[in-house]
Order: sequence, then structure tokens, then C-alpha cells
Amino acid sequence: MSQKHSRRSVLVATGASAMMSLAGCLGGSGETVRISGGVGPLPMVEVWADLYEEETDTTFDISGGGTGVGVSDLFNEQVDIAMMGREPFDEETERGLVAVPMLIDTVVGTVNENNPVLEQIQSQGLTRAQMEAIFIKEITNWGELFEDTDVDQEIVVYGRSDASAAYKKWGEFLAGEGEAYTQNDLEGLSDANFNGDQPVAQAIGEEENAISLNNINYVYALESGELEGDIRPIPLDRDGDGLSDQEKFYETRDEFLSAVERSDYPSPPAREMWLAANTEFTPDAAAFVEWVLTDGQQHVSDNGYVPLEQTRLEDGLETLESNRASWALTLRVCSSEPAWAVSVSGY
Repeated sequence: MSQKHSRRSVLVATGASAMMSLAGCLGGSGETVRISGGVGPLPMVEVWADLYEEETDTTFDISGGGTGVGVSDLFNEQVDIAMMGREPFDEETERGLVAVPMLIDTVVGTVNENNPVLEQIQSQGLTRAQMEAIFIKEITNWGELFEDTDVDQEIVVYGRSDASAAYKKWGEFLAGEGEAYTQNDLEGLSDANFNGDQPVAQAIGEEENAISLNNINYVYALESGELEGDIRPIPLDRDGDGLSDQEKFYETRDEFLSAVERSDYPSPPAREMWLAANTEFTPDAAAFVEWVLTDGQQHVSDNGYVPLEQTRLEDGLETLESNRASWALTLRVCSSEPAWAVSVSGY
């Protein structure tokens, strides 16, 4: 936990004035909530924290590092909340980890905007099996993918070196019905590995023959949601017959997110993301997580993620209710009348 968060430059939060309908206005005890973990949900959690800080006495100390780092920090009592880009492992829950879902994030295959077969990739897509063959080095030349091209360029595969849940989900996706590829499997087959989404995106932008994977917020421009940078998403041909009209949704981030909501893009690599505690959430952490699962969901789509369905939100709230500490939570209700408070034991 070596540095404080810097969030305003990451994503722009919208609608802050409407954020606190849950109990009029949430009050904190003035404690700092410490959070670390996955870089996939990090930008959204930072936006949520900014909005929540404006309306409460709670402050935040947030850092990334990957899901594995967050879970390790949690068990070592260095943080109050771990951000997770995957479901908890059985061994983690057996040690006392408690997790609630917060949103859906999406990982997509990526290539350089000047890829030698970009036109064919964008018009025909690649199948899961083709991408698997590329990442495990069964296909090593871009010219092998499309018979009607006169291309002879070696494929450069980039991977992740951090404790990445995105990479884990990508390994599950690539394997299809088979046994998932581990991060070690994929790292060992990659031409180079990078620590985090941003370094991967930068590396792809500097190598025309590169392929990798990224969270979509590193593919589309943050403010416009357009493809403005030097990497491009790989459309997924799900049935091997080329891209159908239903599969053509990669031009903008909004189109992509809508496809995820319709299940036109598979899971994995789309995935739920989680907020976790060691045994139980502290009072301030629990109040923040409850807000995330209620009022906080209205900000999800604007910041490049997919909000949870109502049933999943209810599941999360039920888990939070049954696992949080037995403590008195004070809810301050803000109105034009004098402030008053209600203390709810074990809430």
C-alpha cells in the first residue's frame, strides 16, 4: 500500500448529485477503507470511492496489483477489501474469505491497428479455436489464418506477468470444453509478458504483429467510447461461419457492452467481478459495499462496465447481510429538516 489513489484522471464519474438515494445520505465513521487487487475493476472502484467520499466521512486508500495481490493483502490484514476479477477459490472461502459480486467486466483479444490481416479479422472474425491455436503457438504466422491473403508475418504473442484474473479467465475461454490453460501455461508460451493491462496495450501498439488480450476500457477511448487508439478488438466468430449481424458489435464500447448484456459475447471471457473481505466486512467497508450494490450501480455503464442483474444484486446484499460484523450502523438521513440518526444493531 505504498501510494494513495489518483482517480479523476482514470474515468469521469457522472450524475454525482443523484447518488445517495439509499438512505438519503450515508454516514461513515471517518475511517480509511483500504482496498487493493484486480486492475480490471480498479477504475470503477476508484470512481465509486470518489463519489462516496464526497457524501460521507469515509476516505479510501486504493491500489491495484492483481486479484492475487488483493487476496494476499486481505489475509495479511493489509487491506479491508480485495477487488477480485474472478470467483473466490474454495481454499480461499475455507480460510474465511467472503465475497459479493459488484459488476461485469469484459476481456477481448486485441491486435495492432496496422495488423497485416486486420481487414480480414474485422470482417470475418476469429473463432475461439483459432485464437487458442495462436496463443499456444500452433498457428504462428498471420498468413495461416486466411487463405486469400498473401501475408508472411510471424505472430508475436504477448501475455501477462501479474497475478491476473483476466488472464485466468482468458485461459478458460481459450480451452473451450477442455481443461483450462493456467497463467503459467500461457506465460511460458508467450513471446513476452507484461505487468498489467496498460503495459500490454502499449506493447501491442508498438508491434504490428502482436496479439494479446485487454479489458475493454483499455481498448476504447474512455470519454467517447470509440476506437481511437492504436489497438483493435478481435471480433469473435462463435460458430465458425464468419461474423453474423448479431456478432458485429465492436465499433463502440456501448455496442460491446450491450452485446455482453444480451449474452451475445460469451462468459468467459466476460466475467463477474467481486469485492471481498476476510471473514467479515468492517462497518465502513460494509456500508460502502452496500452502496455499490444499490446506488452505485447507476454509474457502471457510463464507465465502461455492465451492471449486475437485479437477482445478482440481491444475492450480493444477502451475502453482505449474513456475513458482516455484528455492529451498530448509523444511517444519517439528510433532508431539509434537522438531521437525525437511527442505530441498527447487527444491520
